[in-house]
Amino acid sequence: MSFTDCRGMIRNLIGRLIHNIMPGHRTRDGGMILGPVSYLDCIVFCIFLAPQLIWNVGLIATIKCVLEALPFVLFKLPTQFIDERWLMSYDQKSPFVRTASPFEDFVIRCVRYAFANIPPNIGRVFFSKQVALPFLRFRMLRHGYLRSPVHWREHVTANFRGIWVMKDPLADPDVVLYYAHGGGFSMGSAYFYLEFLLTWLSVLSSSGFKNPAIFALDYTLVPDASYPTQIHEAIEGYRYVLKVARDPAIVCVSGDSAGATLMLSLLLHLSCKDPKAKRYGVGLPMPGLAVLISPWTTLVSPRHTNTTSDYLDAEQLSTYGKQFSGNKISWSDPLVSPGCCHDAAWWKRASPSKGIFIAYGEEEVFAPEVHDLTARLNKAGVWVRSEVAPGGIHAWPVASLFLSTSREKRLKGVNDIWETSRRSGSRAKLDTMSAVSGLMPKRSYRSVRRSGRQRPWSIHRIPSGRNEM
Repeated sequence: MSFTDCRGMIRNLIGRLIHNIMPGHRTRDGGMILGPVSYLDCIVFCIFLAPQLIWNVGLIATIKCVLEALPFVLFKLPTQFIDERWLMSYDQKSPFVRTASPFEDFVIRCVRYAFANIPPNIGRVFFSKQVALPFLRFRMLRHGYLRSPVHWREHVTANFRGIWVMKDPLADPDVVLYYAHGGGFSMGSAYFYLEFLLTWLSVLSSSGFKNPAIFALDYTLVPDASYPTQIHEAIEGYRYVLKVARDPAIVCVSGDSAGATLMLSLLLHLSCKDPKAKRYGVGLPMPGLAVLISPWTTLVSPRHTNTTSDYLDAEQLSTYGKQFSGNKISWSDPLVSPGCCHDAAWWKRASPSKGIFIAYGEEEVFAPEVHDLTARLNKAGVWVRSEVAPGGIHAWPVASLFLSTSREKRLKGVNDIWETSRRSGSRAKLDTMSAVSGLMPKRSYRSVRRSGRQRPWSIHRIPSGRNEM
């Protein structure tokens, strides 16, 4: 028996042992859905975070941030938490607290403090690749996975970078989700969203797709660059996704928060007819569908006001919005702030062939502007469907995947989004050939193994083991 065989046997034995002790959630189609984040996960996350903060921000700045947070952590957090959860009457509680578990409530209170008080240069470390990937690997190990059962890899070019998540990298996809992450344009990364995207891929696969694929754009953050860098990257990424998909009808552009803003901006750029505007990507075909989670439709708006439930801070949002627009374009220009577009004909041209689906929370800061945009799209004749979560907060379909305890609650956001958008496509009567989606292609499923063609996503392949888990 060779050394390689012995190593493989040992690895399988360890994997079986871990799986028996801490069973994971392997789906029937070979996907992976991990359990909720635990207090142990939070401790391990802080262990991964601490050295990265010291390395990227500096020891003094890290200590200063911790000291400034102590009054909140030691006094304000526990007193408010106990008071609102167990001392207030039901009617006095915020809409979110009424339905949230203690863990969900506790974490959202911490996030609310962090969003309003922690500088973005520190916040971006929380969501960075150097913290997110080790944390995901730990969570996988805790659930019995020595490596990801789902194929994913980095894709890096001179013009854009991102992450491919795919069921079968050697076969043609029958749906491609093009995703942009949130984070106020100042923080966040595709790596932090990787677990969410792996889960979404499993949902797509269980919905009847033979070979779903997701490309998550990892765009440049502010202040490293401001507009139009991010839209350049988004358009180049979209051009590449079209090359892989071969049929724009099977492409779904998606994103949450700032990422949803970027996707709305992408749609407006593709359909802009003003020759005086600095437009990009003109001539590229429109995607089949847009699925947006809590979109930041208007960068700066007087209607952005804090709520008792949401964790976003209106003042910080205004600052982030102005920093993103920079000095090359007005923060009220529709190409950078889509909610400022009141041209019905433009929105009609910008609409994907199967329409737009928007999910947001009733209690989030963005709710008034999102409501106005959906009404404007309806009036313009755009096929749009919105799902408003009663008492919901910002980007809860993403957050609940990590924070909610039951599997049903954790997957509810993703399942509801895809099921509702699927029904929207069907009702639009744009593609009724399949009961599982309005995005199914009208061509046969072909495999590279049979045809011998190289898939476009095989270009720039990263050596195995370097980035896959």
